[in-house]
Amino acid sequence: QVQLVESGGGLVQAGGSLRLSCAAPGSIFSISDMAWYRQSAGAPRDVVASITSAGNTDYAASIKGRFTITRDNAKNTVYLQMGSLKPEDTAVYYCATMRRGQVVYWGQGTQVTVSS
Repeated sequence: QVQLVESGGGLVQAGGSLRLSCAAPGSIFSISDMAWYRQSAGAPRDVVASITSAGNTDYAASIKGRFTITRDNAKNTVYLQMGSLKPEDTAVYYCATMRRGQVVYWGQGTQVTVSS
């Protein structure tokens, strides 16, 4: 069982920032595209941002300009820097490894709560 270890969630006021981290086994990370998804109560799990193994990024329209996804291949870790947070960003955030556009492994999820 491949384990993705997430950290960095928490409670923040609107307008604040948080950085999420997700560490993966090196053998998986090096060949994988990575993504962050989020799921709020009663809603489907949607992709927020993705980064290919080559470093190309893509973002959901709702967070573009506020969030940045990066990866550190030496640390086998992907990050999601979140800024200008809004209450509607409140959700459980999941990292995922991707191959050919499909999720292969999920992280356990980390709660992000933005208060107004």
